[in-house]
Amino acid sequence: MLGAILAFASAGFFGLNNATVRRGVLRASVMQAMAITVPLGVPIFIGFAAVMGGFEALRDWELDSWIWMMAAGVIHFVIGRYGNYRATQTLGSTLSTPVQQVSILVALVLGFIFLDESVNTINVIGILLVIVGPMMVVRRRTAAKKAGAAKGFEPQIGPGLFWGGVSALGYGISPLFIALGLGEGATLADSVGGVLVSYTAAAVVVVVLVIFAGGFGYMRSIERSSARWFLLSTIFVALSQLFRYLALAVAPLSVVVPIQRLSVVFRLIFNALINREHEVFDRWVVFSILLAVLGAVALAADTEMLLGFLQVPEILAQQLAKPLV
Repeated sequence: MLGAILAFASAGFFGLNNATVRRGVLRASVMQAMAITVPLGVPIFIGFAAVMGGFEALRDWELDSWIWMMAAGVIHFVIGRYGNYRATQTLGSTLSTPVQQVSILVALVLGFIFLDESVNTINVIGILLVIVGPMMVVRRRTAAKKAGAAKGFEPQIGPGLFWGGVSALGYGISPLFIALGLGEGATLADSVGGVLVSYTAAAVVVVVLVIFAGGFGYMRSIERSSARWFLLSTIFVALSQLFRYLALAVAPLSVVVPIQRLSVVFRLIFNALINREHEVFDRWVVFSILLAVLGAVALAADTEMLLGFLQVPEILAQQLAKPLV
């Protein structure tokens, strides 16, 4: 029960993080957002690592673990987050959501290729549902543009889909690097230490990029309101990650991951509360998001547990859970 509550809290804070980022990038550049949310994550996770034994765990790491976790940080917190922010800026938070759910499909494919994971019928159904979401966004792009124009925001479908794809690749590849870096039998302390290593590597890259963009002069141009939204985002995403790792420490992955997919629902709720005048909300957008959530759950959840929860007859459940490849 505690693990489910922690995973639920993680999902809520992640949805709130997305809504605050959306508000911030209305009047600031994506790189300015990155310059605040990535480096400021480092001191937060230094505190988490100090309390949760992360520094002690890092002393026992081999060199390859450090390399994998640093690479994961650059892939996730630089490439993935930049794509996420650009997609949010160009499409809006709601329209970009179905596209970004493709990340779990990327993770599944890489897990199958490199980690010898299997694919079953339920996974295939999940793949189809995840793919349908972005297709619906493309199919209804004219209606989406009209709905956005009525609110003074015109979604840029092409660039938004591109950056959503970049985000999906970044967020989909990083779990493989994390798995390779932590290996089997990793502890909670290893995980927290790993996040700190990843954040630090990403922060170095972001600082270099900001220097090339103009350094302090570039950052001084940011409006205070946007800076405040980005500061809130930094706190919310850090809390989301903390609750995620705590949940994984007390509950199995099969429980935590599906609950965390509810972050998409919180994303809708908080954007409706904070960004209603800057987002496209209609039944087709919501429907495409819900399809993407169902697909993500079908891909991420433990198949046997999911079928048991749905009370699928045993004979049918065996066929659905049977590995296809």
